[in-house]
Amino acid sequence: MAAEPVRPYAREDRPGSAVKKLGRSFYARPAIELAPDLIGKILVHRIGRKEYRARIVETEAYIGQHDLACHASKGRTNRTEVMFGRPGHAYVYFIYGMYDMLNVVASDVDDAQAVLIRAAEPLNGWNVDLSGPGKLARAMHITRRANNGVDLTGKKLFFIDAGAPRPKISRSKRVGVDYAGRWKHALLRFFDAGSPFVSRIRPMSGKRQGEEATR
Repeated sequence: MAAEPVRPYAREDRPGSAVKKLGRSFYARPAIELAPDLIGKILVHRIGRKEYRARIVETEAYIGQHDLACHASKGRTNRTEVMFGRPGHAYVYFIYGMYDMLNVVASDVDDAQAVLIRAAEPLNGWNVDLSGPGKLARAMHITRRANNGVDLTGKKLFFIDAGAPRPKISRSKRVGVDYAGRWKHALLRFFDAGSPFVSRIRPMSGKRQGEEATR
């Protein structure tokens, strides 16, 4: 089992710190703009005395009800209600009976858009594999039961900007959305072109492929 990081609570809480927690206005824009801007930001999850930190290296944008790869394309349901709410909240869903997936609600109320956090680089000497959305959520102890609908401007689960230089960002088709008609070709996956922590894309087939990226 990978060693888990323990850090004292942290620089972004101190007046005058160069490390800034991302506020509501950062998330209140289209997912296609938010997704690349989350690359390089640091995801923080605090649980009791433990604090997990990882630098985001890969995201995917899901841009509304017209996007057939987006959960919202099926309409407003109990599952997708969070996506139709205020930006800057966590939309976490459970898939295959084993994986939780963390998404960030974008845009505005009633405009259901979100960004999937696909991969990250563990920080502070943390030896763990975060190269995939299921792996990331599991290692950072993010679950639908505990975190769906959580305000990402709060004190437990949030993103910070550490002021690092913006990485070179590449884009490609999203993973596993062949069922989504013309939307399978949309270049809405964003990743740090120089990072070894980006997820490895493996061929998939059948129902499982369609289910993985139905967000």
